[in-house]
Amino acid sequence: MAAVPLILHLLPEASSPKKHHLFLIYISIFFLIALSNPQFSFSISEDDALIKFKESLKNTTSLDSSWLKGTSPCDKNKKWDRIQCEGNVVEGILLGEAGLSGELDIDPLIALPGLRVLEIANNSFSGTIPEFFLLGALKSIYIDGNQFSGEIPKDFFAKMGSLKKIWFARNKFSGSIPESLASLKYLMELHLESNAFSGRVPSFSQVSLTSIDLSNNKLQGEIPQEMSKFGADPFKGNADLCGQLLGKECNKGINKTQGAPMSKLKWIILGIVVSLLLMTILFRVKRKEDHFDKLGKENLDEGLHVGNSIRKSTSIHSKGGDSVRGSTRRGGSQGGKAMGDLVLVNNENGTFGLPDLMKAAAEVLGNGVLGSAYKAKMGNGMSVVVKRMREMNKMNREVFDAEMRKLGKLRHKNLLQLLAYHYRKEEKLMVSEYVPKGSLLYLLHGDRGVSHGELNWPTRLRIIQGVASGMCYLHSEFASYAVPHGNLKSSNILLNEKYDPLLSDYAFYPLINNTQIVQSLFAYKAPEAIQHQYLTAKCDIYCLGIIILEILTGKFPSQYLNNQKGGTDVVQWVQSAIADQRESELIDPEIASATDSVEQMVKLLHVGAACTISDPDKRIDMKEALRRIEEISLI
Repeated sequence: MAAVPLILHLLPEASSPKKHHLFLIYISIFFLIALSNPQFSFSISEDDALIKFKESLKNTTSLDSSWLKGTSPCDKNKKWDRIQCEGNVVEGILLGEAGLSGELDIDPLIALPGLRVLEIANNSFSGTIPEFFLLGALKSIYIDGNQFSGEIPKDFFAKMGSLKKIWFARNKFSGSIPESLASLKYLMELHLESNAFSGRVPSFSQVSLTSIDLSNNKLQGEIPQEMSKFGADPFKGNADLCGQLLGKECNKGINKTQGAPMSKLKWIILGIVVSLLLMTILFRVKRKEDHFDKLGKENLDEGLHVGNSIRKSTSIHSKGGDSVRGSTRRGGSQGGKAMGDLVLVNNENGTFGLPDLMKAAAEVLGNGVLGSAYKAKMGNGMSVVVKRMREMNKMNREVFDAEMRKLGKLRHKNLLQLLAYHYRKEEKLMVSEYVPKGSLLYLLHGDRGVSHGELNWPTRLRIIQGVASGMCYLHSEFASYAVPHGNLKSSNILLNEKYDPLLSDYAFYPLINNTQIVQSLFAYKAPEAIQHQYLTAKCDIYCLGIIILEILTGKFPSQYLNNQKGGTDVVQWVQSAIADQRESELIDPEIASATDSVEQMVKLLHVGAACTISDPDKRIDMKEALRRIEEISLI
């Protein structure tokens, strides 16, 4: 059905002479407006819009054979080259390295309301920056490696609030970096390297921002303190930048009449800060309080945070009294023996005691609904992760000890091993292996380096198979539990150096005492849990299905968000595609190039769909899911 302007839906029905007269007046006004304003016109079809856009380009020979007027760009039998679709809607224009030039005419693209990705990187476009701001729904724009020049207006991005990825590198842009970039709250990647930008570096404080490169420009002044988390590399090649990050002291350029009072004020403030710091340290030592530094939350129920962990050194003290000068006893080698009030439940990675943890320098890894996580590197060189659990006060010491020993006895190549625990009534510490590569969530959605590039099809298939194998083992070992894992999501799947998945945060459901915290577990996102507020093993199956669909499509599931505003409803999206027999269109373009494996990918997509059926009685069980996945891996 052709698109109709909204005004025609608002016109009165011509059912009487009076209304007919009004109808004619409205129509006349509408056409007068349309004639006086060329942009106010009936919507054009997507193929017309793309053809008109192509006419503004030069050297389009590579597009001529498929970009044909009167055909559908998203026809599943003959889809246009370099066009990405979601269903029958154009979602992306991918014209990178196509030998194109000319002056881009953005106006026709306004007729593509579903356009989310515009990629024209590594061509020969020139001139001032086109009016990309007319495409307010764009999420990703790649124009790096062209010859665009001139200044970008400071408010250029003000109406592009959906932008997540901006690649303007290797052009000839000059002037200041637009201030409006700092207001893009979903921004994840910003690459402006190798231009001629000048002036100060704006303060980018977005939590979502994980990749930034401002190197090789003409930027000046001090690097904002909050940008130090990105390291020095993104700022190299700017001779006039300074700051501690670059090891280059900033010359404030303040004259003597101004400098003297400012210097005094600086020393006064510094003295106050030092005094407060000393008082705080003395107070905490006296009270033997925990002084883990708490940095920004990684709350995936509220929003996506997929960047590298913000790290800060501190020392580990357990709340309530255990200090560095506590017990110096060294335990034996048998698992389960208390070592300075630290109970080892698995000593295969070596033995250590609470004093070893107390003396270790810690790095904050994250802070979620269940508690905080820290990396601790002990004096013997061994690195572990210490999780401080705040909501596990449901059981007494004896019952908790039994549960921990049960977890410590688990042996499966796809489970993160629990090594030890420390019990106090107010809190618990749980110690496990440290996995340096990080989570599947980060490597899929946040990292764009070597690790992300290595998530090819064989690797993703192996990850899915490993997750299913680990889950099947948990469902066998904890068959009596209401939900054996309970919190399966990509942030709780770690990848080792060989990209083998390790499940973490499993079997916590019986341990948590706070009802509200229990309901934050991802298993509660299963339809039956949302509707009836109870969990079954089939909720784990639903979570596995989300993982499968997330890995295959490369999309961030909206199910991870409390309000589901953002991301992609991968369940609905896949069900719709299967109904229309267009499953192959949903595969992540980064693995779809493995054309000889598309059949496997589509079959696996159907497994994910079978795991996420809304009726739990019709949902397959974990053994069947693993059987189907292993069958596909043999194709």
